[in-house]
Amino acid sequence: MNFAGLASDIDCREGIILIDKPLGLSSFGVVARVRRLLGVKKVGHTGTLDPLATGLLIVLVGKATKRCTEFIADGKVYRACICLGSNTSGDDREGNVTKRWHYEHIDETHIREILPLFLGAQLQTPPIFSAKKINGIPCHRKARAGICLCPPPQKINIYRIDFCRYQAPLLEVEIECSKGTYVRAVARDIGTKLGCGAHIHNLRRTQSGNFSVQNAISLVEVAKHTHIQ
Repeated sequence: MNFAGLASDIDCREGIILIDKPLGLSSFGVVARVRRLLGVKKVGHTGTLDPLATGLLIVLVGKATKRCTEFIADGKVYRACICLGSNTSGDDREGNVTKRWHYEHIDETHIREILPLFLGAQLQTPPIFSAKKINGIPCHRKARAGICLCPPPQKINIYRIDFCRYQAPLLEVEIECSKGTYVRAVARDIGTKLGCGAHIHNLRRTQSGNFSVQNAISLVEVAKHTHIQ
C-alpha cells in the first residue's frame, strides 16, 4: 500500500511508503524514524540515498520487507546539479577538495558535445567513499580510516542524460540509469571529459521504476497521519 495522499491517519503495519527524503538525513535515518512512528520493527528500503541527496526513497514496512527484490527497479531517474572546477574526496560537496581546475573556458557547447559519450552500457568505478565492499569491508569505512581503496569497476547502464541548464560553475542534468549507478561518479567523469574536474553539488531522485517522487510524502506528513507521535 502507498500511504501517500491519505486523508485519514495511517493505521497500517505493512506495505509501501513513498518518502521524499530530506537533505542531511541518511536512508537508515529515514527507516529508523518510520520504524518509531509506526511502532513496527521490520522496516527497510529498496535503494540507498546519500545524506546529501533528496527525493524518492521506497520504504517497506512489515511483511513487505520480504518482497524487497520486487521493488528494486532497474531504471532510476535523478536530477543532478554538478559543480565544475574541482574534484573532491567523495565526489560530492561534502568531501575535501583534492584538486582545483580552471573551468572558465567551458561553455554549453562543450557540455552538449560530451554528454552523449556517457550513454549506454559501461564499466563505472564507484567513488572511494561508497558502500561497495572489498574483502567484506565497505570502502567508505576504510576511507574514513585514511585507507583509500579503489573499488573495482561495476557494470552500469545510462539510458538517458539530458542537458538542463548551465550557469558556471553549476551544470544541471537529468539522468536515467540502471540500479547500481553512482551519479557522483558520473559527475566526476563528466569533469574528467571536460578537463576541468567536477563533483556533485545537489542530487535528487525523482523516479524509481514506476514510482515517482510526485506521489511521495515527507516524514512530517507520516508523523501527522500516524497514531504514534
